[in-house]
Amino acid sequence: MDPHITEWLNLAIRWVHMIVGIAWIGASFYFVWLENNLNRVNPKTGLSGDLWAIHGGGIYHLEKYKLAPPKMPDNLHWFKWEAYFTWITGVLLLAVVYYLNANIYLIAPGSGLSVGAAIGIGVGSLVSGWVIYTLLCDSPLGKKPMLLGIVLFFCLVGAAYGLSQVFSGRGAYIHVGAIIGTIMVGNVFFIIMPAQRNLVKAIEEGTEPDPALPAKGLLRSRHNNYLTLPVLFIMISNHFPSTYGSEYNWLILACLAVFSILVRHYFNTRHGSQKFAWAVPVAVLGMISLAFVTSNKMPSLSQPDAPVAQQQAPTVDDNASSATSENAQATEPATESSAGEASVFAQVQLVIKERCVECHSATPTSNMFATAPAGVMLDTPEEIQTNAPRIQSQVQTRVMPLGNLTKMTDEERELVVDWVNDGAKI
Repeated sequence: MDPHITEWLNLAIRWVHMIVGIAWIGASFYFVWLENNLNRVNPKTGLSGDLWAIHGGGIYHLEKYKLAPPKMPDNLHWFKWEAYFTWITGVLLLAVVYYLNANIYLIAPGSGLSVGAAIGIGVGSLVSGWVIYTLLCDSPLGKKPMLLGIVLFFCLVGAAYGLSQVFSGRGAYIHVGAIIGTIMVGNVFFIIMPAQRNLVKAIEEGTEPDPALPAKGLLRSRHNNYLTLPVLFIMISNHFPSTYGSEYNWLILACLAVFSILVRHYFNTRHGSQKFAWAVPVAVLGMISLAFVTSNKMPSLSQPDAPVAQQQAPTVDDNASSATSENAQATEPATESSAGEASVFAQVQLVIKERCVECHSATPTSNMFATAPAGVMLDTPEEIQTNAPRIQSQVQTRVMPLGNLTKMTDEERELVVDWVNDGAKI
């Protein structure tokens, strides 16, 4: 497919996904806040509580009935389409970004997976994730919410670990997010909405509603509430290669999920007491600890006694070699040190030219991109130096080149990383 068309298709679907996702999550957050802030002191007959609020220049009075008003209103608003369209656009985005470009974004370099097998694993993980989740909720564990929550958490961690063994870090993360999103929208479609319809129907017919359905709906709604923040992180995780690009990406994701759940639990309970106020500083300290742990330098990949300056530079065409030679000669070697720096940068520039410039150029030659991804161009020494920290992060975590299609070697990666650590001199 034309890369320009792919880019705009990606943009359109992602934009809609973001809009409906904000609507869904915003409504969820609002109703949790509303429930937690109802005034339940001496409520009117038939009410469980009410709340006064001011917003947008107006004052609102909201009332919650214990069951329903004496007469059902003609217009009752249901919150469902936000959830449905979030999942639909998410699946479309998954297909456009990861399945149409499986060799680039989805399959881990060297895994040997075919495109068909990778897509099959991806789709299968969504289906099996929902089936396993449903079976666990309907099992005796469903009557023990805390134990069920712990089991579900470790199931998702197991999924993250398993997917990280066959997919790229980004591919594994997004599929864990897709599993969670499928569970959340499945809860809305199969459990929460039927429970609400049953309640409304029973009220209209004057019969007793089935108490089992609201109980199941409450459990699933609670799960959706706590899963919100982890899935929000996964939605933006592709911007942070130090997480998904790590050797322990699955464990980092698990830790971030724990911190997210702690923060969510604090906000769920702070209206009643501050006994979980410790959750926020613990989450902050956890994030700082993760930042420290993931800052470790890449271990040496070359022979211990082989200095970087003596490593053989990658071969390039005669014109590129000639141009590099002329650049090196044009540099005034004021000292032996500056000459050595120029020699190292000449090798780095050759690596960048051979492994990166195919995409990251003012005029990309790759058929995957019409313009340089993220606007990063590496045609000149100055551009390479300006983007040195970003290059180091992407190369060190093996996130780039995408799918390692240009076959960057470990020695080349270490050459670039060491050059940046030594000051990125040109």
